[in-house]
Amino acid sequence: MIRKMKFQDLDAVMKIWLDSNEQAHDFVPKEYWKDHYEQVRDMLPESEVYVYEAEGEIQGFAGLMEDYIAGIFVAEKFRSKGIGKLLMKYLKERKQKLSLSVYVKNQAAVRFYQREDFQIRTEGVDEATGEAEYEMTWER
Repeated sequence: MIRKMKFQDLDAVMKIWLDSNEQAHDFVPKEYWKDHYEQVRDMLPESEVYVYEAEGEIQGFAGLMEDYIAGIFVAEKFRSKGIGKLLMKYLKERKQKLSLSVYVKNQAAVRFYQREDFQIRTEGVDEATGEAEYEMTWER
């Protein structure tokens, strides 16, 4: 089931956020994610966040800021089970267009977004990490 995040979901969501970022972005020092943990934790309740919950456990989530996907994250043991695709479908049903940034080195995510009909619009550099990233967009 996909639903809006509740405040009591925050610890589970943040664990998925930290673990997923450290695993998917092994080219970024782990300290970067740990240094931004509290900032993200403070911002999440103010954002549009949807969680995927099954069997009483939050297995993934998607965060939005208007039409910008801040991220889609799935807990490691639940990856490759279609949860990311379900979250993306949910977002697409609610928006006319979506955009996001993804690190070029995160090829699994780039391929996922391309399968979801996102187009690479520009390539730039994330100033915070110095890593190359794509800006990608989708329109209905």
